[in-house]
Amino acid sequence: MIKINMFSRADSVKGQGVGSAYLELIKLLRTRAQDKLDVSINHLRRADISHYHTVNFPYYLSTFLPFLGKKIGYVHFIPETLEGSLKIPQPFRAIFYHYLISFYKRMDHLVVVNPTFIPKLTAYGIKPENVTYIPNFVSRQEFYEVPTEEKKVLRQKYDYDSRFTVLGVGQIQERKGVFDFIELAKRLPNVQFIWAGGFSFGRMTDGYTELKKIVDNPPANLRFPGIVDRDRLVDYYNLSDVFLLPSYNELFPMSILESFSTGTPVMVRDLDLYPAIIEGKYIGAKDVNEMERQLRELEQSPEQLTHLQTVAREAAAYYSEERLVTIWEEFYQKQANEDK
Repeated sequence: MIKINMFSRADSVKGQGVGSAYLELIKLLRTRAQDKLDVSINHLRRADISHYHTVNFPYYLSTFLPFLGKKIGYVHFIPETLEGSLKIPQPFRAIFYHYLISFYKRMDHLVVVNPTFIPKLTAYGIKPENVTYIPNFVSRQEFYEVPTEEKKVLRQKYDYDSRFTVLGVGQIQERKGVFDFIELAKRLPNVQFIWAGGFSFGRMTDGYTELKKIVDNPPANLRFPGIVDRDRLVDYYNLSDVFLLPSYNELFPMSILESFSTGTPVMVRDLDLYPAIIEGKYIGAKDVNEMERQLRELEQSPEQLTHLQTVAREAAAYYSEERLVTIWEEFYQKQANEDK
């Protein structure tokens, strides 16, 4: 049996995708691979592999301990993806970015959730052969599709009416494209908009002051329910007609996989990373004008919505727990064998 130390503080801040991805992996390994993998969390014990999910400084110091085994780093973000997320003044921003890459270079091997980030890491001086792509996934037990009649019940439960409904999920920050989401609500007053998420990092959030004013006094057709617990977030996907993620920068958003798992059609801002991971499973839009046009068309096209629901279910099957547990088992086995 392979001994694995997991090091993470990803679940210490609510409402962020890093925490969701970490919790999904821990649950998967402990329920489906417990006969092959001995997983501990935040314990300094002798192990075959130590897997770092966050870049806390005490974890950096622990990388100098030889008994922790092979060091695996999970790349949930790089300097480029932090732009527009947090307000970090200079020179602290440059120092943190340098530290982040230094942390990754302390690892024996890295895991990325999107293959397009391998060349970006290579540009920072990390050898591509030391990087493996393993996608995110979500639990079908937590994120599932409900029958059409139940969707109506959910709208009544959360006090939403029968209008065409667009859902956004994630931290309220400039990088997520929340300003465009707000603009769409203003342009489409007959459409119902919901953004499930909050200011996970408070005033450090980029665009906090301006966004907070709108969140406190939004357009009549836009609601901000705040950070929604995962056991209720599934309801929001199911009561919506379309999931829209207008982010300017991402790696592999958990919210897209959650949407797929509930059979909810997906629209995203056109980014280079999406064709590599979900090509043909979404509608892309280059800017707010195109998002507006696409939403107007979808509202009038039940056939297109049905097609997008079908491809969402296909994507959910591809990024399933059954497939990913095998990939992780084989990855850990290979890393442990190479170290020996």
